[in-house]
Amino acid sequence: MESKAPSLLNAVPPYGHVITSEKWRNSSLIQSLKGGGVNILFENELGVADFHLPNKSCILYVSECDIIAGNSYKRKLVRYRNTSSSFQELVLVEKTRLSEQNFSAVQKFVVLDLGLTLLPVSGQTEASQLISQIVHGEGRENPFRRRSSSRLLDPKVLVLVQRVPGVGGVKALALLQEFSSVHQLCNAAPHELEPIVGQATAQQIHSFFHKATAAGT
Repeated sequence: MESKAPSLLNAVPPYGHVITSEKWRNSSLIQSLKGGGVNILFENELGVADFHLPNKSCILYVSECDIIAGNSYKRKLVRYRNTSSSFQELVLVEKTRLSEQNFSAVQKFVVLDLGLTLLPVSGQTEASQLISQIVHGEGRENPFRRRSSSRLLDPKVLVLVQRVPGVGGVKALALLQEFSSVHQLCNAAPHELEPIVGQATAQQIHSFFHKATAAGT
């Protein structure tokens, strides 16, 4: 009897590469990643995960179709959380016009019930930008990695940052690579934010936090 090859649950791709489940081979997400200078390695044995990144994080992608089709995606998420992998587990969730009414329930299940990090994306194009951001930012401090003197980033911090007008998953990740806490982000001047998110969004972020501070005084 032929033995089954072991799943590559802890396979770490080299810098600039992403290991991807074979089912994504012909997707627009992969085409966008290739166009962004990311090298793709296809594998069939990644377990539940869809992508492995060089910073020792993995991604499960929950699509609009998964959400509106019922609750089967929840079982997949539980398997993903329970996988015996040393990777930090991220969840990308499509937040679209069709899935928006169910999004808060998905967010509660992923973040509060399972304790995973959720990053909302509008679709595969934004997802590819987010993955590229992580891959090409590997040389910088990664907010999802364990540090010697601090615990793993609380997933609720990402949720909070993404509530700021004009800030989506990609910009939230970029901000948290520069500012390690909401306190630092709150106290950042617009000129410090502008190189990361642009002038308009920098002003929106500054106004958002300072209005919240003024309301609490």
